[in-house]
Amino acid sequence: MENFGIGSWLQRRRPKSGSKTALISGGRELSYEQFADRTVRLANALRDRGVAKGDRVAYLGENHPSFLETLFACGTLGAIFVPLNTRLAPPEIQFQLQDCGAGTLVHAGSLGDLAARGSAGTAVARLVVVADSLDGSSASAAGGGVQAARGADAAAVEDFEDLVASGSDQPVDEPVTLDDGAMILYTSGTTGRPKGALLTHGNVTWNCINVIVDFDFSSQDVALMISPMFHVASLDMGVLPTLLKGGTVILESRFDPSRVLALIEQYSVTTMSGVPTTYQLICEHPAWASTDLSSLNKLTCGGSAIPMRVLDAYESRGLQIGTGYGMTETAPAATVLPAARSRDKAGSAGLPHFFTDVRIADPIAGTAEPGTGGEIQIKGQNVIPEYWNRTDATAESYAEGGWFKSGDMGYKDDDGFVFVSDRIKDMIISGGENIYPAEVEQAITELEAVGSVAVIGVPDEKWGEVPRAVVLLREGAQLTEEQLRRYLDGRLARYKIPKSVVFVDEMPRTASGKIRKADLRKLSAIQP
Repeated sequence: MENFGIGSWLQRRRPKSGSKTALISGGRELSYEQFADRTVRLANALRDRGVAKGDRVAYLGENHPSFLETLFACGTLGAIFVPLNTRLAPPEIQFQLQDCGAGTLVHAGSLGDLAARGSAGTAVARLVVVADSLDGSSASAAGGGVQAARGADAAAVEDFEDLVASGSDQPVDEPVTLDDGAMILYTSGTTGRPKGALLTHGNVTWNCINVIVDFDFSSQDVALMISPMFHVASLDMGVLPTLLKGGTVILESRFDPSRVLALIEQYSVTTMSGVPTTYQLICEHPAWASTDLSSLNKLTCGGSAIPMRVLDAYESRGLQIGTGYGMTETAPAATVLPAARSRDKAGSAGLPHFFTDVRIADPIAGTAEPGTGGEIQIKGQNVIPEYWNRTDATAESYAEGGWFKSGDMGYKDDDGFVFVSDRIKDMIISGGENIYPAEVEQAITELEAVGSVAVIGVPDEKWGEVPRAVVLLREGAQLTEEQLRRYLDGRLARYKIPKSVVFVDEMPRTASGKIRKADLRKLSAIQP
């Protein structure tokens, strides 16, 4: 084969695991043979409609087989897959579609209005609607999505199942190298606008190899995906490594702890990934104690540190949770803390993944000595080569020698374990979602009443941390917390909207006029 990217995986897997179940979703099962056949047909159908190597195809929807079929069809053609966060507001969707220049948008029927409003004024010329029922029988749901989408600049509209059925079953072998782009995933911008991280086929492949090596994935694994695949952690840490090894993936479109426990028992789930909040809700469910969890052997968590009480609950059932550190730009894994070290190395982000190097940068020596703080920098085949159409951001993100600058401060101990001590970029992680204050601040400053604003993260028992807006009003202006939050509703994803607002008489500033967020964090104990 001339295709060495992820688009070839299903065709290479077909003769090895043809009759084995690849995907389970809503009771529907797809074998590797069926999965590969549908992907080839979809690839041919998209090619018949003009999609070629390098073109961008976007997807807007929750976890569903069509998400992966579109991803692998793009990989088959050498096109670039662009997953969109379903929680974004229409202007945010519109910006990302404009930025990547996608000509095709595949979307869930229930998200027809969001797809229509988000694609208006963009290069999207074709909307493909996925029926909300997994058997494709929900004509009303798909039809509603089509009807809503018709207003989007007269874009052509097709049903996903009709599109797949129209494609030839003849193999496609487009030359694709590991250096070619596979996906564009948008990271919330520290300067107010998201950046598109271009993940190559090599980035994705080497990340999967890291995961397989360090978490010991096997063809017998059954992975339950409870986090949305439009996040790189769910897709690249759980779904793709499992499929590469020939295991089985269970897709859930919504997180429901009672259903998670039932599925673990029903399908003898072996591996699951999530964020601290999801793990907490699972172990606090009434069915926790009575559910058979004996099949589980690999639990991974990202986003933030796991509370000790949650670790205690899982360890009481004979389970351990591995954690790690990474970002979209590292596809996403950089370090891993083995579950067995969760106690003696509590608070650590772990060791570098097998084929990844991590250093603490020292401005003079290059690499800092153990115990000495500096910027965490990452190097390896899993690190992106660039940001889409952002040569400025790309140039700023790499140090000499090809080291990617994470923007996070940390140190290594004498055993080489990495500890993250601070976030240079002030990123807030709320329930596994990354929130960059600059983006929220930019939206708030559009209110005439606002003189200046700073958004900080404050602790939250359920979500780990949530955003709080500290606002200085213009002289004589009036604004309430309710008015501010109502203004942002529809302009930003709801998880980005501050959960509390504090109005102050003055902002602490440096001599150069910059707001001292560290001072605001110290004052955050004052309840609004």
